[in-house]
Amino acid sequence: MKVVESRKGDLVRARALYDHVTERMRYMKYGTGWGKGDAVYACDTRTGNCTDFHSYFIALARSVGIPARFAIGAAIPSERNDGGIDGYHCWAEFYADGQWWPVDISEANKYTSLSTYYFGHNPANRIELSRGRDLIVDPVPASGPINFLAYPVLEIGGKPAKVKVQFSFKRNLHTRQ
Repeated sequence: MKVVESRKGDLVRARALYDHVTERMRYMKYGTGWGKGDAVYACDTRTGNCTDFHSYFIALARSVGIPARFAIGAAIPSERNDGGIDGYHCWAEFYADGQWWPVDISEANKYTSLSTYYFGHNPANRIELSRGRDLIVDPVPASGPINFLAYPVLEIGGKPAKVKVQFSFKRNLHTRQ
């Protein structure tokens, strides 16, 4: 791949891929197809949400021999001590120099002044709910592997059922002496 052609070391090559995805894509959620984590969709449309950005990065990293994986969770608002959480957020991780490094390309794309920070760092207010794609659980849902686990999976009589989900948090402000 031309983007990493003259780069030495997986950390440097991963940064080149990160920059490539940041420059190539735009965070936009419109039409159909976005939000499924489809690397081909992301490559073709050059738009999507966090799942699309990170699936594209993971596909590129793996194509040049850099191990990469998907992680999904949520951000706990730092400006308050309780209340609702807007929804899920995902990022990618790649393996280089003996460790896993987080990258959040969709946030870097939205907040360009923080693009250097989001290469190798996750904010302290983030929690991880699951890691990986096409998750297999026991018992296996009739619908098959779970694309990513950010919301409960509910089936009734072997058919997917929708459930209204609300996520909230409450900080424990008590400290031990």
